[in-house]
Amino acid sequence: INVTPLVDVMLVLLVVFIVTAPLLTQVVRVKLPKTEQTEPLPDQHVATLSVTAEGQALLDERQVPLDALEVELKQLKANDPDLNLQLQADKAVVFDAVAKVMAIAQRSGIDKLSFVTVEQ
Repeated sequence: INVTPLVDVMLVLLVVFIVTAPLLTQVVRVKLPKTEQTEPLPDQHVATLSVTAEGQALLDERQVPLDALEVELKQLKANDPDLNLQLQADKAVVFDAVAKVMAIAQRSGIDKLSFVTVEQ
């Protein structure tokens, strides 16, 4: 049995995966502020809300306009009463954008909010 064509195809597939894999790793570019290490949260139902340096909101890596964010969060809260919202804010973001997102989360009934940072 001649395996040369099979090896050729496998090498081409390997090259394709090597080239495309780094493109899939980082979708949201948020530079988190540094902090000291704290105790990790126990396993909970978590949703991630990111605020980019431009003030855009991303809910679980999906861009959501601020005027539609409250509806989205209410829907998540209705589906999961134990929802914990993790807020990732870029260190260059204006605090006003973070405060608006926090106010929207509060109006949505989110009572568990934690901030995501990177260790110093």
